[in-house]
Amino acid sequence: MSSRIKNMFSDLSKKGRKALVGYLTTGYPDMVRSESDIRTAFDNGVDILEAGVPFSDPTADGAIIQAAGKVALDAGATFSEIIKMLARVRVDYPDKPMILFTYANPLFAYGIEACCDDAVKAGIDGFVVVDVPYEESGDLRKILRSRGLSLISLVAPTTSESRMKQILRDADGFVYYIMVKGVTGERTGLANDVAEHIQKIYEAVDLPVVAGFGISTGDQARKIAHLTDGIVVGSVFVKAAGENRLAGKVKEIAAALC
Repeated sequence: MSSRIKNMFSDLSKKGRKALVGYLTTGYPDMVRSESDIRTAFDNGVDILEAGVPFSDPTADGAIIQAAGKVALDAGATFSEIIKMLARVRVDYPDKPMILFTYANPLFAYGIEACCDDAVKAGIDGFVVVDVPYEESGDLRKILRSRGLSLISLVAPTTSESRMKQILRDADGFVYYIMVKGVTGERTGLANDVAEHIQKIYEAVDLPVVAGFGISTGDQARKIAHLTDGIVVGSVFVKAAGENRLAGKVKEIAAALC
């Protein structure tokens, strides 16, 4: 596990706080503004960054993130420039974990080992590769671990208990529980069985657990934070960034976690 990830969760636990994992589409609406938004997010309460790499076929993403990704790609965002931008951010935020959220295609196009080497140099802590199933992740996991990078495990409501236990045996960094079936996006309510699913994860692994996909309000954040070590907020932050109100939205969600 990345020492930054471990230290962040440990420090927050001592303070009685839960982690706010913030997703932002990198390169949206352009590279300069994206870098500024990441700094704004950190300055206003985001503890861990999920840096979304824009992709032309983002099957796990809802309308807001898909649209942001298209804008970023049209503006010329590239994986290599995103990593260089995160390296600049790292200089000013030495203790904030940063995770790359990507699909397999951009990662393979970059070259897995080259991408991981550049990520290490930039001070990135790990990856979420959303469309690589556990059964096909062994080689990727080895490459990342050999460089001290975490491959964050995903568990969904549709994951059987036996498969979940198999996934969690190889989990590293923290576990990301996807609370809803379907793509990312804002939701007005949360499923009734979330607490039960999260409890089963804790029974199977000794790592922090965060939950995401669908959190859009402070009230939702507060309810889920009681069950986990942290929450992931994505679409609502991307939307706020596009409307020049990111700082206020981050503050609102962060305040609910205190």
